[in-house]
Amino acid sequence: MIKYLLPENGQFYKANLHCHSTLSDGRLTPEELKDAYQSHGYSVLSITDHDLMVPHHDLTDPDFLMMTGFEMGFDEKRTPGSDPKTCHLCFVALNENEENQPCFHRTEYLDENRRKLAKFDPDEPDFVREYTPECINRAIRIGKEKGFFITYNHPVWSLERYNDYSRFEGMHAMEICNYSSVVSGWDEYNPRVYEDFLHQNKRIFVVGADDNHNRQQPDHPKWDSFGAFTVVKAPALTYRAIADALLAGHFYASQGPEIKGLWLDGNVLNVECSPAVRVYCITKARRCMAGYGENGGLAEHAEFQIRPSDGYVRISVQDEKGNRADSNAYFTDELFD
Repeated sequence: MIKYLLPENGQFYKANLHCHSTLSDGRLTPEELKDAYQSHGYSVLSITDHDLMVPHHDLTDPDFLMMTGFEMGFDEKRTPGSDPKTCHLCFVALNENEENQPCFHRTEYLDENRRKLAKFDPDEPDFVREYTPECINRAIRIGKEKGFFITYNHPVWSLERYNDYSRFEGMHAMEICNYSSVVSGWDEYNPRVYEDFLHQNKRIFVVGADDNHNRQQPDHPKWDSFGAFTVVKAPALTYRAIADALLAGHFYASQGPEIKGLWLDGNVLNVECSPAVRVYCITKARRCMAGYGENGGLAEHAEFQIRPSDGYVRISVQDEKGNRADSNAYFTDELFD
């Protein structure tokens, strides 16, 4: 019996779910961002400005979807001689009609001009942020209850280590690659962090995101657009269809390579991909595997025998440039139920 891990039917849509505009510390307007991403083959963009949620539905057209979102930061208190840790989360609204920003504070975190742009539930109390697992987890819980897709962002730039992020609970996904951090000098390709979450049985997904601010010109090495993205497979380019696909995990993260198909035939996991130097099948156990092309060539298909004892499996495709595409993890107690 065949079980499709990425849906058999539907279309792939390229998405950036972490993006900054002139409404916070980005250098491009929402209109300029839409034009830039649409011209580079993207179909979905969520402008997640710092601490401020503003819908941009006026920029949606039949070939391009704007999703509503914002980024929320929790900062450690600064001590002399050290940089404070921080935790950043993106909240992407799963309901097209959502206008109220959750976890809002009426007087903190925004200047007066930007505060005037915010909408919030007046019956909700002010949310005071603290850099504690309890506060961060409460924000995640509230965001999910209010209907938001929540990602944990750039742990390396945030200076967070295992003892920090291992105490965070309930997010839908984490950034396996944050491109703005990469071009700025951080080692922000994070498969090890994802493995840490999975080994705690935290069944979360992975996204790739630019976190772009566009402070340099497009030909500059630090131009931070178009380097990490999420590819969503959905039946249509509508807000509801993309939101449902995100909740279901019907997507993968990429820095360039494509995962064109992913299915289980009995106990054999099949992968179709763009030409790859190596296709990794990573498990919770020590029994990881790799697929290669014939006669030293590039691989476009790989097969791996999966066992219930593997715990989970996830696929990582590596191209000739060293870029990766990473699937979500699939737990064997669900694959073989």
